[in-house]
Amino acid sequence: MIVLDRVSRTFSARGGEVAALRDIDLTIGENQFVAVIGRSGCGKSTLLRLIAGLLAPTGGSVTIAGAPVLRPRPDVVLMHQLPALLPWRTVLGNVMLPVEIRRLPRAEHQARAAELLDAVGLAGFHRRHPYELSGGMQQRVALCRALIQRPRVLLMDEPFSALDALTREELAGQLQAMHLAAPATTVFVTHSIAEAVLLADRVVVLSARPGQVRRVLDVAIPRPRSFGHTAHVADAAACVAELHDLLLRN
Repeated sequence: MIVLDRVSRTFSARGGEVAALRDIDLTIGENQFVAVIGRSGCGKSTLLRLIAGLLAPTGGSVTIAGAPVLRPRPDVVLMHQLPALLPWRTVLGNVMLPVEIRRLPRAEHQARAAELLDAVGLAGFHRRHPYELSGGMQQRVALCRALIQRPRVLLMDEPFSALDALTREELAGQLQAMHLAAPATTVFVTHSIAEAVLLADRVVVLSARPGQVRRVLDVAIPRPRSFGHTAHVADAAACVAELHDLLLRN
């Protein structure tokens, strides 16, 4: 589905060029959920921008479903850390914004928007404005906005990192449920090892800058998963410990 073939990216800076990523080889299958972790500055966000077509690689190639990524695609959605809601639009209006921009059928997508908002616990808030919502609620709206078009590829750049721990866990659980109900090929950047293990089929560990794929860990734990006590808590703890050790040696 997504193939990165010896992908490198450098940036011009004072004193010369800075290498953000070097020789990234990675294949992500259809509807897989892949988490990317690594130290700050290792190129995680750059990796997402390359897949999204917002940056061009300085070496190698990125393809989606066999087609080279040369520019942003309508079936690829990038969700950022901050919700970036339009303050003058209602919750429902913010979710419907991509529909209006792309001139998609309004009635069909408005019903889907309402379903998505209800699924993330925002029933009764459809007509509210962003200033009336908590940070966690705003990020729920941003998640619904990202999913309204049923993207083929969903790219998520630390979307829960600004939230308190409990809200972050709730949103991660809701994202897991939504992915199980309607899978999309997902690349999820996070600093949280536990979050990566909760959500991902595979976890990609990047080295320090310039980022290279140090390890890809398969997370063979049955879904749905939980942060709490389950029959598979020992397996989850073993994955977390292995990833923790990899990052410490990074």
